[in-house]
Amino acid sequence: MKKPTFTVCGKNDLILVAGAGGFIGGSLVRYFTEKGFTRIRAVDRKPLPEWYQRTGGVECLSMDLSNEDNCKRAVEGAVEVYNLAADMGGMGFIERFRVLCLRSILINTHLLEAAYRAGVARYFYSSSACAYNTKLQADPHSRALKETDAYPAYAERGYGWEKLMSEMFCQEYTAERGMRTAIARFHNVYGPWGTWDGGREKAPAALCRKVIIAKDQGADTLEIWGDGSQCRSYMYIDDCLLGIDKIMHCNELIATPINLGTSELISVNKLASLAEQIGGVKLKRKYLLDAPKGVAGRNSDNTMIKRILNWKPSIPISQGLTTTYQWIEQQYHDRKAGRKTVKDAP
Repeated sequence: MKKPTFTVCGKNDLILVAGAGGFIGGSLVRYFTEKGFTRIRAVDRKPLPEWYQRTGGVECLSMDLSNEDNCKRAVEGAVEVYNLAADMGGMGFIERFRVLCLRSILINTHLLEAAYRAGVARYFYSSSACAYNTKLQADPHSRALKETDAYPAYAERGYGWEKLMSEMFCQEYTAERGMRTAIARFHNVYGPWGTWDGGREKAPAALCRKVIIAKDQGADTLEIWGDGSQCRSYMYIDDCLLGIDKIMHCNELIATPINLGTSELISVNKLASLAEQIGGVKLKRKYLLDAPKGVAGRNSDNTMIKRILNWKPSIPISQGLTTTYQWIEQQYHDRKAGRKTVKDAP
């Protein structure tokens, strides 16, 4: 197997993380800080007190990157740019607020151009498995999606199409202007410091929260969107951060969309049972068949990432969900006691 080649920036080079007030962006700032990088600029449109987490010694700016001038300011002096800024959430948000999701294309459009003009060496774009052809996801146990399955294009309305178009922007900036871009298609990232309440949370966090509340209040029912047969693979945040780092710096993956997710497929029903097991309770199921539920089945084909990087996300859902459940449980009881918790997205 041919070994991949990597190009990394210096520990004193400036790194920009866009969307740093959110779950993955905030975690990525912490990841690079712990690796010894000394110059990190973190940008998010949320006011600083509403950021999910902040890391000491980091330049933090509250700016809306859908504005072109703000993008120019954000990239000043940057060697690498990580674009994780977007309006997004779980299926309830994605299906209801398609215009907001589509408008995220302004962020990538302006940030990519500003980065190119500023001479940024590498640019990372966080895409999504929602960019894949939905016709291939009509069955809960559909085959795992390969990178080539994005075309012929039939992405999820709103969010999925924004991701697919933004991928194309990155590829064309490489082809026409020689800018080194990296593109990762995330598959359902979860873990501590993520959204767990307020409408933007995804299934792992939502089910953990529901079990925790039922246990605390002595309820006997767990509400599930859809019939519970929907299947997904879920990636723990630690795998996601390491994957971003590897993909960004791999010379064989320039301007090449690649899956970043586990291949461990699990249904919503089984995910709910796992949350119950962690919480030590057993609840009756109440299925909301008219609630948003997304495609029937989606899994990550990791053939490409294993071949090129000799690595793949591998933290099992049983391990990751246990840590996530414990963190959300602490957040829930802190909120109940009037203590400060992670700010939910507005």
